Amino acid sequence: MNNDDAPTPGGDPVTQAFFALHHGLPRQGPGSDASTRLALEAAGPLPEHPRVLDAGCGPGRSALLLAEEVGAYVTAVDLHQPYLDSLAAEAAHRGLGDHIALVNCSMDRLPFPDHSFDVIWAEGSVYTIGFDVALRSWRRMLAPGGVLVVTELEWTVSHPAASVRAYWDAVYPLRTHIANTDAAQAAGYRLHAHRYLPESDWWDEYYTPLTQRMERADPQFPGMAQALAAHRTEIDMRRDHGNDYNYAVYILQPHNRISKDETMTTWTTHSETNGDIAAIRDILLAAFPTALEADIVDALRADPNAWIDGLSMVAAAPDGTATGYALLTRCHVDGVPALTLAPCAVPPSAQRTGAGSAAIRAGLDAARAMGENFVLVLGHADYYPRFGFTPASGFGIRAPFEVPDEAMMALSLDNTRTVPTGTIQYPAAFGV
Repeated sequence: MNNDDAPTPGGDPVTQAFFALHHGLPRQGPGSDASTRLALEAAGPLPEHPRVLDAGCGPGRSALLLAEEVGAYVTAVDLHQPYLDSLAAEAAHRGLGDHIALVNCSMDRLPFPDHSFDVIWAEGSVYTIGFDVALRSWRRMLAPGGVLVVTELEWTVSHPAASVRAYWDAVYPLRTHIANTDAAQAAGYRLHAHRYLPESDWWDEYYTPLTQRMERADPQFPGMAQALAAHRTEIDMRRDHGNDYNYAVYILQPHNRISKDETMTTWTTHSETNGDIAAIRDILLAAFPTALEADIVDALRADPNAWIDGLSMVAAAPDGTATGYALLTRCHVDGVPALTLAPCAVPPSAQRTGAGSAAIRAGLDAARAMGENFVLVLGHADYYPRFGFTPASGFGIRAPFEVPDEAMMALSLDNTRTVPTGTIQYPAAFGV
């Protein structure tokens, strides 16, 4: 775990040993420049020189990248003065001194006025004050159109091993993606994107350099034996149970923000009626180059083993015009019932208006209310994560055909139930 917000030297010997171990390491927690860039891209269009708060900045890898590659003016906050001193020296070396301001304070007592920042950034640091506290206390500082980029450690399986649950319950109790998304919504945000860090961010970027440092550490240094034991336990836990938990990157937008693919149009949603069938077909014919998707929907509607009343969703404009469409039908994973989300469509004239998103969210909400377990989707990896989808391979689910890993995604609707593993069996209408 990162400890960027720990007390400055002068505290207990274990804290002193911790900082001695971590001094000069390239990173203080899992992450990478590549993951920072991906998060930045997912955050959407930013002002030409965005005002960024880097909360729990540590030695400042993110702050430096944001200042250097985006032209951001970064306010870097941390309680550990040596980290700030290191960041100041590196910023000066790179000629970025006028783009990075340093503030020594706690992340839950930030002294900045409301609407001060276009972006609030927190990689591997939010656990020091807690995800919920951060979301509530930081929202006021986001300017209109602002975005929060934060990483949070969470369960990636419904039933983690007893030993790993006991470990994290004692260190920092974890929640699932659904629970964290619900917490973000309760704090006044909506989820724009979500992705997990790759395993290389844990090992290549963090644990391997840390392990090399640990091998050279003097166990006679006050507090070092305890610090080394704690680190070894954490590293062993990741090695043995790494599939059970991971850092997730959350891109969150306050509810009053209009995202890059939405306008001010207010969409109403409803499950399809007989009167919508012709309009749905028109939407599909306009959205796709051939009639294939429209014909598939007609075939699914006629298949009682695939069709589920109430999960064919329409988003309508204020004048009642059907504009967005999303369909959830029955599929299976090695015989266990699941849902597949397809097709989703809007006419070209309604793209980037939020009509498609409204229909998808309504369908997922309806499926959850029906007690469905999980949903699969094959689609754009930069679009569907905003609804909570992650690579299906993380659940042990695979498509019956070759497909890029990032394009085959899954979403658990109920974290109290186990998601099965195996191969997807699609309805006959899909022809696979």
